Amino acid sequence: MKIKDAEIISLMQDPRTQDKGVRALMDAYQSRLYWHIRRIIVDGDLAQDTLQETFIKAYQNFHQFKNDSQLYTWLYRIATNEALQQVNKLKKMQKTDEDPEYHMQNLVADNVEGDAEEIQTLLQNAIQSLPEKQKLVFMMRYYDDLPYEEISKIVDMSVGTLKTNYHYAKQKIEEYIKENYER
Repeated sequence: MKIKDAEIISLMQDPRTQDKGVRALMDAYQSRLYWHIRRIIVDGDLAQDTLQETFIKAYQNFHQFKNDSQLYTWLYRIATNEALQQVNKLKKMQKTDEDPEYHMQNLVADNVEGDAEEIQTLLQNAIQSLPEKQKLVFMMRYYDDLPYEEISKIVDMSVGTLKTNYHYAKQKIEEYIKENYER
């Protein structure tokens, strides 16, 4: 039986049941947050580490949860911030390590066959080439199917700005795939 947010919040707010609350929080949101983080970071091991950091931050800062948004929205924001911090660390390392495009191509690996694999790789490369805000909005809207209003709360942007970012992201992805797809 799936535990409701109100129960998780209640468990987390009571020091005697906080451990049980953390386990319930992780059980309820681990998979969704992992895949959100994974689309930002791409590398599975690093995404898993970032997910753990997300839950640690949520645990340490639960007293800051105001209950004026959904629990998932609050967690999503923490996960997004943690993932973006990891991406920034990677970018700094890539500047000194190797060609970033080569590194991103090696991180993108879906075990699909034929054209589907190439298109999937192109899609991931296209997404990774987007500016951070466009990438974030695109992934939340396209993969997670979140409404603009919810994304607005997570990234602290107006709905109009989000729609514009999503539109430009789609255009850039389409152009990237058309330019790079070899039949």
